[in-house]
Amino acid sequence: MIVSPNTLKWAMRFYPPLFFQRIWVQKFDKEFRSCTVKLSKSFLNKNYNGSIFGGTIYAATDPFYALLFDQLLQRQGFKVRVWLKSASIQYLKPGRSSLYFTININDEMLAEAEHVLKTVGKFVKAYPMEITNAEGELCATVMNEVYVRNLHHGEKPRVAY
Repeated sequence: MIVSPNTLKWAMRFYPPLFFQRIWVQKFDKEFRSCTVKLSKSFLNKNYNGSIFGGTIYAATDPFYALLFDQLLQRQGFKVRVWLKSASIQYLKPGRSSLYFTININDEMLAEAEHVLKTVGKFVKAYPMEITNAEGELCATVMNEVYVRNLHHGEKPRVAY
């Protein structure tokens, strides 16, 4: 479903798995080329040593590449199924305050996905993410592998009568 950036921002803000972990979408770019997210430290996501629970950090990174690719490709006329196929995370420094990340999809990334979807029908690729604190210190790195299936790849045109 194609939605506006503002609608998706508010839907994700109140999506229970994100909301209760204090994962807050700050902004979707008006063309869905980027997304900025804040993880607020609170009693709901604090672990025993006072930092943000690693599972919260991991969960925060889950949906956003898939959401951006889904919205971008639908606007290019594709009917797609998009999901996060796999992910890995490295914790580098405890998140003792709010954490932030921004992901971007550039022209080359989108063109590669479109080409593969038109020719092969399935696009799978891993992209990096960096999670930082307010001082800009790197606290975690994540690799998210996005899976995109062109639901119309290989179909023959049909007359609708």
